[in-house]
Amino acid sequence: MSLNLTQKIIAAHLVSGELAPGAEIGLRIDQTLTQDATGTMAYLQFEAMGVDRVRTDLSVSYVDHNTLQMGFRNPDDHRFLRTVAAKHGVIFSPPGTGICHQLHLENFALPGATLVGSDSHTPTAGGIGSLAMGAGGLSVALAMAGEPYFISMPRVVKVRLEGRLTGWASAKDVILHLLGLLTVKGGVGKVFEFAGPGVATLSVPERAVITNMGAELGATASIFPSDERTRAFLASMDREADWKELCADADAAYDDEIVIDLSALAPLVAQPHMPDRVVPVAELAGLAVDQVAIGSCTNSSYADMRMVAEVLRGKLVHAGTDTMVSPGSKQVLKMLAAEGLVEPLLDAGVRILECSCGPCIGMGGSPVSGGVSVRTFNRNFEGRSGTKDAKVYLVSPLTAAMAALHGRFTDPATWGTPPAQPELPAKAPSIRHLFAFPPQDGSGVEVLRGPNIVALEQFTAMDDTVKAQVVIKLGDDITTDHIMPAGAEITSLRSNVPAIAQHVFGRVDADFVARAKAAGVGVIVAGDNYGQGSSREHAALAPRHLGIRAVIVRSLARIHRANLVNFGILPLILCDRGDYDRLAVGGAVTIPAAAITAGGEVDVQVEGVGAIRVRNDLTQKELDIIRAGGLLNHVRLSRKQ
Repeated sequence: MSLNLTQKIIAAHLVSGELAPGAEIGLRIDQTLTQDATGTMAYLQFEAMGVDRVRTDLSVSYVDHNTLQMGFRNPDDHRFLRTVAAKHGVIFSPPGTGICHQLHLENFALPGATLVGSDSHTPTAGGIGSLAMGAGGLSVALAMAGEPYFISMPRVVKVRLEGRLTGWASAKDVILHLLGLLTVKGGVGKVFEFAGPGVATLSVPERAVITNMGAELGATASIFPSDERTRAFLASMDREADWKELCADADAAYDDEIVIDLSALAPLVAQPHMPDRVVPVAELAGLAVDQVAIGSCTNSSYADMRMVAEVLRGKLVHAGTDTMVSPGSKQVLKMLAAEGLVEPLLDAGVRILECSCGPCIGMGGSPVSGGVSVRTFNRNFEGRSGTKDAKVYLVSPLTAAMAALHGRFTDPATWGTPPAQPELPAKAPSIRHLFAFPPQDGSGVEVLRGPNIVALEQFTAMDDTVKAQVVIKLGDDITTDHIMPAGAEITSLRSNVPAIAQHVFGRVDADFVARAKAAGVGVIVAGDNYGQGSSREHAALAPRHLGIRAVIVRSLARIHRANLVNFGILPLILCDRGDYDRLAVGGAVTIPAAAITAGGEVDVQVEGVGAIRVRNDLTQKELDIIRAGGLLNHVRLSRKQ
């Protein structure tokens, strides 16, 4: 039987289910990663399972999000993460070492491995040939405990790349082109598998840019084959022994195919406030730029940083454009320093920030009020930058560097000759000694907890009949940033659910928390693609703490849907999309939970309106999890039987 690359990796890791699109499958997971904004809760959940040692081949705890150590909360979380990692067999990456996805690509990602991470951009490792997927922290904790990771078997889309990038076009423009073509909803339930002659023209870091932002399509994963370019990358990282060739069978079948001529691409830009609002950079020529931020897990590799340094060498950034650069790892920074590429950045007036996520998640580096910020990041959701009325544009590092020089967008036709795409050195400097590898026996390690680390709440099982009230009504494309905002003050509360729950929908509806508490049991109503964006499980966990027991929507994003299930919240989909208009805040809702069947339909009674038909796309197992009050309850019950 001929298989594509995605099917080959899934088949090699299949614990249950079959390779039929839409069918539930259970996968054995080789690797996991967490980051500190989601990791503290994930390890609290892992501890609650009573497993002494992680049961994956490799698990890594990265600290890269909450590195602004304002007050005790973030430092306490980092100390907890360091000690809990040592106790349970997890590698620990200290703050400042780098961004999880860049570090994992450099040091640990493997062709053909399965990887789940508590960060939505975990698919970055697809650039090296891993089947890498973002998930909620509880799903990652279960994978660390040796449990299978359950997903719906995705449809596999072949993206055939032809030609090669020319001029000022870069890998970022490939994924921006796809986003403009397919929208942020275009990848739900799919894996994008890249193939064709154009693949060989792209380095692993370039491929990782594309797979990283596949998350913005809503995709389960994105993946490239493992070939000679992959071997060269691993050899540079002193990991050539980790290489193996992986590709689809010559006659493999796909569910769909898209063709992209790389040579036809020009520099692109995603306009506020969504990554799919893509236009050519030339169309924005003349628009003044207040800030430029270069870095993030999307574009912080050695190649990206080197090209920016070459563009800025001997020049000065515009006086009115605050420009900052965040290298993706200390390895990247060491390479830049060794090649004399830090000085051109400093002399150009650039601010060099810590090797961390930083401005991408609103952790410092916020734009001026009403300002235009040009960023090489992956998301430009409203308010994510830390400045609610800022206008964030997403571009490649080359486009960002030119915006910094001119203080405005300009036509790429006027930019002259671009710098050459650099090759990695034959042997890149190692920073593996900076990781804290766990002892063989962690039984004597004391796990240290600060006062902001609050024990897990145990939720109750779902009643046969749910009587609730609509506590908020939202439109389309509501992101996890809308639900559970990021930023320095709020993100530091991730290990304290009662405290962080006070901020749910805080930037959308200041009265939401009070209304939810008054209702006691609440329902959220929303339009299409509810919960897109980050994997942050707090966007489900904190509403559950406030009494939310169901969402009624037109459609859902993949990871958030899984997180709703994990915490016992019913995801219900309107059978008649027009019924959305019949629902209003304050309306009393009665859900016959006992009558709900997996994949079935049921009538929800709405006071003053009557019956509204809803359906679900739940498996029987997912429905059982919700009825138990969430995944942890379900696991506890299963282990008692």
